[in-house]
Amino acid sequence: MFKLLSLRRTLISAVAVFGFMLNSMGAQAASTPEFVSKNGRHALMVDGEPFLMLAMQANNSSNYPDTLKYVWPSFEKMHANTLEIPVAWEQIEPTEGKFDFSYVDTLLQQAREHNARLVLLWFGSWKNNAPHYTPAWVKLNNERFPRVVTKTGDTLNSLSPLGKNTLAADKKAFLQLMTHLKKVDEKNTVIMVQVQNEAGTWGADRDYSTMANAVFNAPIPAELVKKIGVKAGTWPEVFGKDADEFFHAYYIAKFCEELASAGKAIKPLPMYTNVALRDPFNPTFWEKGGATDNVIHIWKAAAPSLDAVAPDIYNPDHKTVLKWLEQYSRNDNPLFVPEIGNSQPYARYFFDALGKGAVGFAPFGMDDTDYVNYPLGADKYDEETIENFAQHYRVLAPMAREWAKLSFENNVWGASEPVTTDALKKLAAKPDATKEEKEAASKKIAEAVTQTLDLGRWNAEVTYGRPMFFTSPPVGNDVASGGALIAQLSENEYLVTAFKARVEFKPSTEIKDSKYMIDRIEEGHFEKGKWVMERVWNGDQTDWGLNFAKRPHVLKVRMATYKVK
Repeated sequence: MFKLLSLRRTLISAVAVFGFMLNSMGAQAASTPEFVSKNGRHALMVDGEPFLMLAMQANNSSNYPDTLKYVWPSFEKMHANTLEIPVAWEQIEPTEGKFDFSYVDTLLQQAREHNARLVLLWFGSWKNNAPHYTPAWVKLNNERFPRVVTKTGDTLNSLSPLGKNTLAADKKAFLQLMTHLKKVDEKNTVIMVQVQNEAGTWGADRDYSTMANAVFNAPIPAELVKKIGVKAGTWPEVFGKDADEFFHAYYIAKFCEELASAGKAIKPLPMYTNVALRDPFNPTFWEKGGATDNVIHIWKAAAPSLDAVAPDIYNPDHKTVLKWLEQYSRNDNPLFVPEIGNSQPYARYFFDALGKGAVGFAPFGMDDTDYVNYPLGADKYDEETIENFAQHYRVLAPMAREWAKLSFENNVWGASEPVTTDALKKLAAKPDATKEEKEAASKKIAEAVTQTLDLGRWNAEVTYGRPMFFTSPPVGNDVASGGALIAQLSENEYLVTAFKARVEFKPSTEIKDSKYMIDRIEEGHFEKGKWVMERVWNGDQTDWGLNFAKRPHVLKVRMATYKVK
């Protein structure tokens, strides 16, 4: 009997241990960052909950232990929660087959000290077209690692996606990185990995080498035929004038897919690639092969292991930026802005991106390493450059989790201030202009800086550049910088924040035969996921709309209707 009882206890203990192991494994798997999608919305899940990346990207060559001291001060001043920073192939495998992850280990340690999450940027075969970040034993051996050949026979400084040796070597290094992360980053400080950087080719639609031509004139892969619903045939037969670019895009995407799928098999972190964009209205010259708007469908078919293709935004034109955000905000593609210029005009697009459900936003070049990429960004890096973005991050940082959850589960909207033309402003202020000319110019300015967001039962009118008291027409801020964010809490209730703007709630056509009014407006903040009211806005603070200046305010607005006889 004693032996039976002892055996029974042993079995119970073994089952308990096994169950604990299973639970631990499940908890670990559940905590691995991932993308989830529902009803056309997307969320980046970190620690099991939606996460908003208030991010910044360091300069390209800031990826060394001794340089990190110039990165973290900007991170703290920006109120960021995520740092995007490169890991270069040449850095971890300077000699073929010998790997060095000392920088990665230092980066992880310092990120944890600064309570930062990381997005690692794999600078492998492509960094903006070129193999600059590949080891010398790769970029100096064109026979083993062939480059793109142009139609005229010239050789470009861009590796061919059809080079089998290139893929094998790049993949081996990338998998070593993912294996190291699996070993040393159980806490998932790294929440996402970028595969290559603006992969593609400048100066040729595709590789025209003998090797590439043979593949180009063969039937297109059966998987592509099936996924995008085209007929079978060669690339020229199926795609005509687009064949060269589609061919190049497909094989660059397949190259990235090889890395992403194999990397995820080791550690299933979310992965994406970034895109050097083309003009959405008048495309004339762009990097071919990258996931530009005309080949997103090719990339999605060829690289299903990439969770997103993400736009790098370096044109401050209001209309252009909004179009790019629209193109990359899709049911099958989470919107993420991993790079945007760091000069003042770009900061306001934070509102538009989040209003379209973006999971993250990151100005580029945010470190004090004495380098600026003007004219793509600011002409100098100083406290003002940081503050242009920090003033928006400060508002969202305390409620980043709450916003991410609202963005995933509810409707959200965003708006940014357009630029009014200098000609109109000058005409409106011109002393010798006629009254009619001034009135016409003022009317056009007011129309330009008035935006209406359709919230369903209600509309939100957002205007810029007007006094807080009375109904003077909007004239725009001295420098276009305003914006607004709105999230729906219920049919009549909204969370609102804005910057240098007025927000007014008005009934939509859905509300008929009723009067309307503001029921209650609370200013407050979130603590541990719970709303904490600080004060109620009323009287002067609501009679002329909700006026936001520079100081952060987060409001909970509840509208109501009532009938009269």
